[in-house]
Amino acid sequence: MIRSPRARSKAPAAISADGVRTVGIYLEPMANNGHGAETEPTLRIAMTGASGFLGTALRAALGPRHHVVPLVRRSPGPGERRWDPASGQLGPEILSDIDVVIHLAGESIAGGRWSGSRQAAIRRSRVTGTETIAAGIERAHPRPRLLISASAIGYYGDRGEATIDESNGAGTGFLPEVAVAWERATDPLTPLGVRVVTARSGMVLSPRGGALAAMLTPFRLGLGARFGSGRQWMSWIALDDWVAALDHLIGSDLAGPVNLVAPNPVTNEEFTRVLGRVVNRPALLAVPSPVLRLLFGGFADEGLLASTRVAPSRLLGDRFRFQFPELEGALRHLLATGATT
Repeated sequence: MIRSPRARSKAPAAISADGVRTVGIYLEPMANNGHGAETEPTLRIAMTGASGFLGTALRAALGPRHHVVPLVRRSPGPGERRWDPASGQLGPEILSDIDVVIHLAGESIAGGRWSGSRQAAIRRSRVTGTETIAAGIERAHPRPRLLISASAIGYYGDRGEATIDESNGAGTGFLPEVAVAWERATDPLTPLGVRVVTARSGMVLSPRGGALAAMLTPFRLGLGARFGSGRQWMSWIALDDWVAALDHLIGSDLAGPVNLVAPNPVTNEEFTRVLGRVVNRPALLAVPSPVLRLLFGGFADEGLLASTRVAPSRLLGDRFRFQFPELEGALRHLLATGATT
């Protein structure tokens, strides 16, 4: 648990149970996720992927209480530092005054049809990038004491009707293979005393990015459709809860894999029906599996048609409380709040 960082000139920030934090585009009360109202230290947090929709929301939440240092691949602006995952370059001085590293950067798996070159780019962005971060932490002096490294529930593969959690091993297929290599890239750090959390995220729901943002236009036009049979399970999490879970992990003792999903997954058919009801449009169509395979290649079977019914066992065991455990409540909150910004 991160309790007392290296000496800083800035006074620690007080956090009360009814304090306020900015979560992405939303302004939400800070949930007391089991740790109680207490004063926490101000930390220096380096973050990759800070400009994506997840990173932007996380920076907004952490920024008022901590000093967030974006790691960027372009020429750095004020307050930023450069890293180059393509060449494996991350100098020891970049992380030597950092307490926590949050590594979110990686090529989207849903950015197009899975050709051989695209699969190679997906794997390279995750594995090489994480190896670069791990090597930078290893060389830093003093070292950051916590790495939260993004992973995904694609680790588990297609599991049909089975409910799975962090105690289950990897599945088979391209995504599980990538996820295993992705997570193993952090292995050198644990013997050095660095706490490592691999955050296995499900589908993060937000109208500003990711899968939900892509679905909204067709659903609002009455063209919402299930994928294939619709019986496959979807494990999701509201952006607000995803941000709160990352915040929770910083102050927790948890290490190793942690599933970032809501406690109530739904089938694709139910997701389609609920989203149609929330946007007040019919959602009666279906996209046949062969059409999805023609359009998306391997991503159809491993991303759109795979059934992954995941439980957030370690988060719940660590007394994390979800603000949006049910899909309909999450969607109504996200869309109502997003519509007023």
